[in-house]
Amino acid sequence: MHIIKLNAIDSTNTYLKELSAKQTVANFTVVVAENQTNGRGQRAANWEAEEGKNLTFSVLVKDVLLNVEEVFNLNIIVAVSLLQTFIQLKISYLAIKWANDILADKKKICGILIENQFKSGSEILSIVGIGINVNQEHFINLPQATSLKNCTNQEFNKDEILLLFLNQFQSNLNLYKNEGAAYFWNLYHENLFKKDAPMAFENADKVKFMGSIKQVLPNGLLQLELEDDSLQLFDIKQLKMLY
Repeated sequence: MHIIKLNAIDSTNTYLKELSAKQTVANFTVVVAENQTNGRGQRAANWEAEEGKNLTFSVLVKDVLLNVEEVFNLNIIVAVSLLQTFIQLKISYLAIKWANDILADKKKICGILIENQFKSGSEILSIVGIGINVNQEHFINLPQATSLKNCTNQEFNKDEILLLFLNQFQSNLNLYKNEGAAYFWNLYHENLFKKDAPMAFENADKVKFMGSIKQVLPNGLLQLELEDDSLQLFDIKQLKMLY
C-alpha cells in the first residue's frame, strides 16, 4: 500500500478523488491528514475533529466491486473491519449504527463516508473516507461523540491504529473476493445497534414514531417493523434514530 501523509487539507476524500482524476493511482492508496478543514460525513454533515488528535484518512479501492448491486457490500466490509480493529484495541460495548457509524457505549467513535465512481467498462472506483476519534477528550455540542482515549483512559499511537485497520481491511477485502459477502453481512447484523429493540425514530417530515430494526437489505435500506406489525423500508436520508 502507498500512504500519503499531509498536514492540512480540506478533505482527504476530495484530495484522493482529484488525484485519481488527474493520474493513475494505485489500488489501496491511502491519504492521511493531520487536520481536515472541510471533512464530510453522512447527510452532508461536516466532520469536526481537533487538529492532531484524531485519524482522518481515505483509501482508494479498485477491482473489488463487480457491479452496482454490490456497492453496499463495501460499506459492510469497512464497518466490520473497523469493529474488528477496535476489538483488538480492547474497546468495549461496540456496535455498528446503520448505515455505518461505529459506536462505543452508544456514543459515536468513528464515521465512514464512501463515494463511488462508475467508470466505463463497468469498473467501480471507491474512495473510503474514515474519521476515528482517537485522543480527543472534549466534544463541544456533540454529546453523542466519544474517543478511544475517553473509552480507555489511555493515549493511542495514531499510526499504529491506522496500520492495524489497513491490514484488517486488506485481509477482509481478500476474503470477500474469495468467499463472498455472507460472512460480513452476518457480523454486521450481529453487531447492528438496537436490532430487534423498540426505539424512537424521526422521519424526513420530523414525525416521531416507534419501530424496531429487523435487517439491512443488500441495497442499504433499513427495514423497520412498525407498531402495527407492518414492515417499512427507509434510506439514510429518510430516517433519524432517537436514542
